[in-house]
Amino acid sequence: MAPRQQKGAEVNKAEFVNAVAEATGENKAKAAELVDAVFEVLTDVLKRGDDVRLPQFGVFAVSETPARIGRNPQTKEEVHIPAGKRAKFRPGKALKEALIANGAHR
Repeated sequence: MAPRQQKGAEVNKAEFVNAVAEATGENKAKAAELVDAVFEVLTDVLKRGDDVRLPQFGVFAVSETPARIGRNPQTKEEVHIPAGKRAKFRPGKALKEALIANGAHR
C-alpha cells in the first residue's frame, strides 16, 4: 500500500481492496470478493456472539452494554437507552509492537 500523505488519514474500502489486490497479485474484482467475504464471515461470527481470534493481530469480540439514561442535548430531556451489544477490537502483541515501532501513539 502506498504511503499516505497525511498522518492519521483514513483508508476507504476501495483503497483497501487495491492494497489487497497488490499484496495477493489478484485483480481488483477478486480482491473485492475476498474483502467482502472476510467482512461477511467476521460479521456472522460476531452475530453469533463468538469471538474472532487472529493470533498476533488481535481479537474481535462482542460486549454487552447495559441500559442507561441519556440526555437529549437539544431538549435536555432524559432518554432511556436500552441495553445492547457492540463490537470491540483488542490488538494483539505483534500489532501493538508494529504500531509502536511506527511511532503511532494512543
